[in-house]
Amino acid sequence: MSRENHPNTFATGGSGGFGTVADSSLTRSEQVRRVLDLWLAAPLRVIWNDVRARIGVTLLVGFGFMGLIGPHLIAEPSVGQAPLLVGPFEGGLVGGSWYALTTTELFGVSLPWLALQWPLGTDNVGRGILEQVVHATPRMLTMITTAGLFVTVLGTSVGALAGYSGGRVDQTLSTVIDIVMTLPGLPLLLILVALLEPKSPVVLGIVLSLQAWAGMARAIRSQVLTIRSTSYVEAAQAMGLSTPTIVAKEVVPNIMPFVMINMVNAMRGVIFASVGLYFLGLLPFSEIANWGVMLQLAYSNGGMLTLDAAHWLLVPMVAIILLSMALILFAQGMDRVFNPRVRARHANTTSTVDDTSSSDPASPDPASPAPSIGGDQ
Repeated sequence: MSRENHPNTFATGGSGGFGTVADSSLTRSEQVRRVLDLWLAAPLRVIWNDVRARIGVTLLVGFGFMGLIGPHLIAEPSVGQAPLLVGPFEGGLVGGSWYALTTTELFGVSLPWLALQWPLGTDNVGRGILEQVVHATPRMLTMITTAGLFVTVLGTSVGALAGYSGGRVDQTLSTVIDIVMTLPGLPLLLILVALLEPKSPVVLGIVLSLQAWAGMARAIRSQVLTIRSTSYVEAAQAMGLSTPTIVAKEVVPNIMPFVMINMVNAMRGVIFASVGLYFLGLLPFSEIANWGVMLQLAYSNGGMLTLDAAHWLLVPMVAIILLSMALILFAQGMDRVFNPRVRARHANTTSTVDDTSSSDPASPDPASPAPSIGGDQ
């Protein structure tokens, strides 16, 4: 029989049930299209069809734009740049004096722009509140991203290796985890801050999350202890795959929703810890554009006592709440993205064989998925 009537099929991508059946007779462009559909288009469809993920991604994109592009579009806050304690949206939302049409330059290109005249008001020395929030965002995003990566990489690696290896490796790593978890968190943090005086957001993100990885490692170890006895992991062991390969390709993908939730919790913890320490004056700062410093200045200048200064206190609080909520919604939505059944439903190229082969008795049954290591979990 011709090759067109009997395409050779084989299972690809075992990792945690994300595998599909590829057709060796497909052209390279069709294979690339299938890979892009499974790993890019399908996750985007899952996110778009989930309200929580859609809201979370929208908010995160907004914060990303504000952190990356905002400082190039909005001038840095300075003392006396505006009248004192101007309220938000001065003159009303429509027809107010807080906006005007103008042009601006972005990376050397002149673009039409909506000039904002302190839309969120000013503080007691004439600094714009919006300007302070925007210029504080890059530092906050750098800090929480560093903390999230540090906690996720270290916690996942240690927890997965301890849970899968067992024996002395598990005992040694579990002892290290227990020691780190028993260290007094706040006193240790205050000592490190006093000794290091971290001003870099990267260093500060690591310092503030120095203990968070241990809790994540312990929880992941418990998950891996269950996963390592599953049939697809035993099949990978029988094939002679190395321990790092099995952990990376068969174990970690199955705990990714759990990893995402823990990463988000670590990032939120860094947000609250940094804002709290800046508010208390325990962290050094070189600029006023900082959410914690803004809260401290607003609180000490009557932000909770007078309506004239209430916006000074509320705006950074709203920014903190929105960023925290965006991270939570994003993590909840990613739980569906890492679900192989949900991904398969949203992929356009997950059929097992071509329609022409289904009429041949010798060809595989289209309703029967090809076996692959790491089936749907």
